[in-house]
Amino acid sequence: MNPTLVIRPPTRDDYADWKPLWDGYNAFYEREGPTALPDAITQATWQRFFDAYEPVHALVAEHEGRLVGLTHYLFHRSTTRIEPTCYLQDLFTLPSLRGQGVGRQLIEGVYERAAQAGVKRVYWQTHETNLAGQRLYDKVADRTGFIIFAKNV
Repeated sequence: MNPTLVIRPPTRDDYADWKPLWDGYNAFYEREGPTALPDAITQATWQRFFDAYEPVHALVAEHEGRLVGLTHYLFHRSTTRIEPTCYLQDLFTLPSLRGQGVGRQLIEGVYERAAQAGVKRVYWQTHETNLAGQRLYDKVADRTGFIIFAKNV
């Protein structure tokens, strides 16, 4: 990737550039049209990044003055550790820039923020069909062998 790529927290002025990336991320997971997230969730997510009491954080990738990627992560307690752990919840880069190091740098940015916070473990999940993402993840982390189960209640 061009050395002009900057990984940084978003500012409130970034909303208009962050939102299309967020929409792209959600579309990738088939949350668009009739299955789109309600706007209230998008607005609450955005506001959490700027609330010091929230454990939810974000980083954006900026290239030549334009946002080209995002990641959202959160710190939480665990029953298997004293210190908090970090869940990297969302990661998205513009399709035209995939394979050029944007995703890797966003992940490394989360690693840096986690280390600064005294966190020793970062983890995430992806859909089994996200093969391109898995190729990157295999380069920057270890597979845990866990299978994720979920149910909306």
